Amino acid sequence: MEFELWWLLAFPLFFALGWLAARIDIKHLVKESRALPRTYLTGLNFLLNEQPDKAIDAFIEAVKIDNQTVELHFALGSLFRRRGETDRAIRMHQNLIDRDDLSQDQRLQALSELGLDYLKAGLLDRAEAVFVQLRGSRLDEFALKNLLDIYQQEKDWRKAIDIAQALPGHESALWEKEVANFHCELAAAAIADSRFDEARSNLERALETNRKSVRASILLGDLHAAQGDDEAALEAWKRVETQNPVYLALVAERIMDAYRRLGRLEQGMQLLRSYLDSYASLDLLDAVFQWELQKEGAQAAYHLVREELRRNPTLLGLDKLLEAALLTAPVEQRTDIELVKGLVHGHTRRVARYRCDACGFKARQFYWRCPACGGWETYPPRRTEEFDLTP
Repeated sequence: MEFELWWLLAFPLFFALGWLAARIDIKHLVKESRALPRTYLTGLNFLLNEQPDKAIDAFIEAVKIDNQTVELHFALGSLFRRRGETDRAIRMHQNLIDRDDLSQDQRLQALSELGLDYLKAGLLDRAEAVFVQLRGSRLDEFALKNLLDIYQQEKDWRKAIDIAQALPGHESALWEKEVANFHCELAAAAIADSRFDEARSNLERALETNRKSVRASILLGDLHAAQGDDEAALEAWKRVETQNPVYLALVAERIMDAYRRLGRLEQGMQLLRSYLDSYASLDLLDAVFQWELQKEGAQAAYHLVREELRRNPTLLGLDKLLEAALLTAPVEQRTDIELVKGLVHGHTRRVARYRCDACGFKARQFYWRCPACGGWETYPPRRTEEFDLTP
């Protein structure tokens, strides 16, 4: 009973102490807000109302009144960079770095902002120097990510590999895909220059990094073909089916060319037909159609496309069917078919695109790396349409 009475007596004391602490905090806050330039608060108001131009003018005025406001300099420099005024952003952050009264954390932040300014301005060599300077600091991971971006822009794949290996969490699937592509870029350049041993070494590393690297298998087949070993090339290209059959359309022509050189066209045709039966693809259909036309004639090619259109009804398939129909139709019907084909083909050219899964960017040609967002292997090698003919 005495214990409960003690708490009843102490409660008003705790309340009074809390009220006093709150009054002290409020007075401190009011004092700090009065110390701030009025134009600073005006600038914040403009930012909240999404008026960055007016916010910049207000912040510039605030800096003139109180040049010691470091955070205000950071905010102003960031606004300059977002507006594309990189020269002013660079000067703002460089002036901060030159000050003697900055703490170590503030100096690191100023350096990181300056690096972003250089990167936005396209001054990659200066940006690289800044981010290299940040290595080993608390901003090490931030510096590594930006250095990786720079080396990819510069196509310096060896440095990109070194930086990727230094990043935390580099065992992830995304990391494996990226680094395998870096090795593939080196291998493609080596094949083009007939440096076959170097190309083979890079492709082996690519497959060690990512055993499902379709691009490495395709390039390995290209390497064998360049050296005159079509059997080994076919073995490499056929591996694509087990890695990711969506990419079979990219090796269809390669496979048929190798079988043609080996004098085994029928075997190649049987393989492509089996691929088409298992994995419907407009681009794969196009390759099979062309070879069927050459080997078996227009009528066989027409029947092939017609059956595929029934199984996978699309405008692109219809366009291919009309192309086949032109080859087999009587002369008096060709004018009408050409008219319809012209209308369908004109539309499919506008709507048929390769589409990036990461950012949605569409392109007429296939890319291993998206030109918009920079993602690797984000373009499935199949053309998409705005709509198809499925009922």
